[in-house]
Amino acid sequence: MVDTWTLLIIDDCAADRKIYRRYLLQDPYYSYQILEADCAESGLALCQKIHCDVILLDFCLPDMSGLELFDQLKQEIFDSPITVIMLTGRGDEEVAVQAMKRGAQDYLVKQYLKPDVLQLAVRNAIKQSHLQAQLYKNRERQRLIATTALRIRQSLDLEEILNTAVVEVQQLLKCDRVLVYQFSPDNGGKTVASSMESWETVSSCHHIENLCHEVRGENHHWGCKLAIPQVYETGLSNYLDLLEQFKTKDNLVVPINLSNNGNQEDQLWGLLIAHHSTQQRKWQADEVEILNELSVQLAIAIQQAELLAQTQAALVKAKQLNAFKSQIVATVSHEYRTPLTSILAAASTLLKHGQQFDEFKQQRFLGIIEQKARSMSKLVDNMLMVNRLELDKTKFKPIPLDLLQFFHDLIEQERETVSDRHELIFNSSGNYQNFWGDRGLLQQIFVNLISNAIKYSPQGGSVEFYLIGKESEVIFYIKDEGIGIPMTDQEKLFQAFSRGSNVDTIPGTGLGLAIAKSCVELHKGNISLSSQIGQGTKVTVSLPKQPL
Repeated sequence: MVDTWTLLIIDDCAADRKIYRRYLLQDPYYSYQILEADCAESGLALCQKIHCDVILLDFCLPDMSGLELFDQLKQEIFDSPITVIMLTGRGDEEVAVQAMKRGAQDYLVKQYLKPDVLQLAVRNAIKQSHLQAQLYKNRERQRLIATTALRIRQSLDLEEILNTAVVEVQQLLKCDRVLVYQFSPDNGGKTVASSMESWETVSSCHHIENLCHEVRGENHHWGCKLAIPQVYETGLSNYLDLLEQFKTKDNLVVPINLSNNGNQEDQLWGLLIAHHSTQQRKWQADEVEILNELSVQLAIAIQQAELLAQTQAALVKAKQLNAFKSQIVATVSHEYRTPLTSILAAASTLLKHGQQFDEFKQQRFLGIIEQKARSMSKLVDNMLMVNRLELDKTKFKPIPLDLLQFFHDLIEQERETVSDRHELIFNSSGNYQNFWGDRGLLQQIFVNLISNAIKYSPQGGSVEFYLIGKESEVIFYIKDEGIGIPMTDQEKLFQAFSRGSNVDTIPGTGLGLAIAKSCVELHKGNISLSSQIGQGTKVTVSLPKQPL
């Protein structure tokens, strides 16, 4: 196939222009669309309207010199390099040097000009011009990519990074809209950034077809062949459908791959999608390269933002743990002092005067020692349990349980130690079959809730435990007639070391409800509380029969 190039002859001699035209039209390799101008002004006007691949420029023109026109062309036609072959009627080395210094491609003397010489000079100029244009285009593309990448990576906030990316890519590619689509571990995904605020978030990968409808386009184009296996590696069963829906013209789509810590295969984080629908758009190879390069820069920015977020979360967690440890030390120091004082006093009394006491009095002092020792042991157990929960070291080990028998045994154990002022009531209804739970965690829930109900009912009264079995879950609640909890305190009571403001001298650490809540959550269940001052408290727990 013969290539066709646009060539402009600027020469005030019509005879010379005719000769150049004849010589060039005889070229067996290239075909030319030849334009002519007889002065600098006309030549400049043509260059401003039409892109010319090569300009044959006479050194002597009626309105200015060829060198002056060359300088003016470079000033006014700046969107691409200008390829000029300077012509002169006489061989003048000084003119040739000036022309070449200004950037002329070649210098030809008219009196020695032959068809093959002119044809070869023009062909070489076109080849050189093409290379220069490619170099100029590549440099400009790299400059734009670098500038865009810098703006994308200026922030370490993920949301800001994504929003900046869609705006910058839309401006760079001059397309209608841009979006970032993120895959999720459950093979779903969603649109996390879009240059159009009215777009709706896509809830899963199965809704990609809805996404295509949203952008009002049926055509998409994969900008990277590697996207095919990468989509498959994410475990998406519908990766072929996904590919087919994007594999057309209106959408230019490239993957966002995160570096997987030096491993051979990267992680497919999501997609960077450029869309154009206002008119037919044929995506060029350099546009595909631009979007691919920007997706790499976006991936780096995403990883930096995620690393920062992880580091900040770790710092927050470390601060929380340090504060928690300090609270443990303070609580232990305070809560151990009173029972230790009672134990020491009772033991000292028995040691000094035990032989003078009758058996009843001895048993009373021994009972004080046992009660306070149990209280201290319970405090240590609670501290250790909370510490394991805070460090995520508590394992959930469900087994099939007979809940009715399980809670019946726990109630009987409590009845052996509870005072005569309290009446423990156990009721049940419904179906408790096929329940799986962690025996140790369930015991923690029950013991902490029942001990709170008894402790915060200092005047005595009934403490009711009610077990209700349903089709897919079990519900139980513990209800007392104690002092109740002020409304302003109820929201924070499930936090460690939080207590009601009306507890007065009733001892406690504020750990019971926090432990119960954590154990319930390990069962994938829920816990709630309702209370009124002076009328008592009711704590309700619901657990799935077979937690996932």
